[in-house]
Amino acid sequence: MTRKIIHCDCDCFYAAVEMRDNPALRDIPIAIGGRVENRGVIATCNYPARRYGIHSAMPTAQALKRCPELTLIHGNMNQYKAVSQQIFAIYRELTPWVEPLSLDEAYLDVSDVLACQGSATRMAEWIRQRVRTEVGITVSAGVAPNKFLAKIASDWQKPDGLFVITPDQVETFVTDLPVERISGVGPQTTKRLHQWGLKTCGDIRQWPQSELLRHFGRFGQRLYAFSRGEDHRPVKVSRERKSVSTEHTYAEDLPDLAHCQARLPELITDLQQRYDRLTPAPPIRGLVVKLKFNDFTQTTVEQTCFGLDESLVAQLLRTGWERGEGKPVRLMGIGFRLRHEQGPMPTQLPLF
Repeated sequence: MTRKIIHCDCDCFYAAVEMRDNPALRDIPIAIGGRVENRGVIATCNYPARRYGIHSAMPTAQALKRCPELTLIHGNMNQYKAVSQQIFAIYRELTPWVEPLSLDEAYLDVSDVLACQGSATRMAEWIRQRVRTEVGITVSAGVAPNKFLAKIASDWQKPDGLFVITPDQVETFVTDLPVERISGVGPQTTKRLHQWGLKTCGDIRQWPQSELLRHFGRFGQRLYAFSRGEDHRPVKVSRERKSVSTEHTYAEDLPDLAHCQARLPELITDLQQRYDRLTPAPPIRGLVVKLKFNDFTQTTVEQTCFGLDESLVAQLLRTGWERGEGKPVRLMGIGFRLRHEQGPMPTQLPLF
């Protein structure tokens, strides 16, 4: 049986909640983010701000240079969580098969739902109308036979859009789809694909699976399937937590390895506390250290282990710092890779 998957994504969620609660913010550029003096970054922004080229993860200082009149809001995570719960309650009125991806994004499997005469398109419109009326924000939705295509579809006519890919449209739609639209294909992978002359999914389909695996490793398997519009992943009501981590952006760059090492104890303590709050505590399978340098390049170093080993953390830090060739460090983070664990709906850690 062909599945019916809906991907729902709230439009600029945090900003949408702020504009709902303060209509004076609707038509001016606003962003949710950390303060300049704390070297904060933008979490999200509304569409007037996006016209200035502002986007999530951009340093706040850079955003204010692009748009000096930008209204910066620190954010209210408790309020965003409460609004998210309202929205997910609406989703679950339609189906129990809801897989949260974040506070503002989810997959729904409506294959066996009889509401709206069984039409996934009508169900998606019903969701959008309910959220708009009862919650006061807009949701973009994508409808497709699988998760890969549904997620692409929800972004196709943002904001406040609905896009449908029916089973008989998959072949045509995917053939001309740019490779950068494939989930997991970032700027570097896009560059590599283009170097091989692979600019669309149709181009990728000309390569045998063995060649994709040879050039792209295990990710080649995903390229092979997605370029054909194939995705057999089910919607999971319970998601697997794969990691727990902590990081900090410093008000002043850490100039050398010694200063980085001096900051490790506070990160290690915070990571251990975050891990101890997980119930049940999942097994650890690896340690990760992340560094972002003053030119905004970054690196991660990881190694298999089965618990918190401070000497290993220090070793990974040194390796990462040496990759930066002595550049000052603006952000450090450490984390655990975890073995598979079933858990409830994920929560988002504080952003600022």
